[in-house]
Parts: sequence; C-alpha cells; structure tokens
Amino acid sequence: MCIGVPAKIIEVGEDCHHFASAEVSGVTVKINISLVCEGSPQELVGRWVLLHVGFAMSLLDEQEALNTLEALKAMQMV
Repeated sequence: MCIGVPAKIIEVGEDCHHFASAEVSGVTVKINISLVCEGSPQELVGRWVLLHVGFAMSLLDEQEALNTLEALKAMQMV
C-alpha cells in the first residue's frame, strides 16, 4: 500500500524544475514540484501538497492537510 503525506512548501527554486524544500512533521525534505507548479514557483511557498516518494502529487487546502496529519498521528497510537 502506498500513502501520501501532507507537506508544507517552505522554499522553492527559480523555476518549476528545481527542487523545493518542504516540511513534513518537523523534518525538512527536498521535493519535486513539477507536477503541481503551473506558474511561478514562488506562488507555492506556504502551500500544502500531498507528497509521495519525493513528488508533490496535488495541492491541499490547509484544513485538509491538518486533518490528514491528525489522522496519521492517531493511527500511530494504535
């Protein structure tokens, strides 16, 4: 089973083909934003994405991202 996790983009490169930095549960990771970048990559800073194997697969609204993180944390306690 594959799972995507919410990540918040905190830094981007000069164009959509440069790696971006995102925060996932307090850890900073390098991610590929080319699948969600439609304009200037700067527009993505502060946005939430669904992250899977280093690729931002889709944009998430903040509430959806926070709800998903909460559900993932709850599953960890089982």
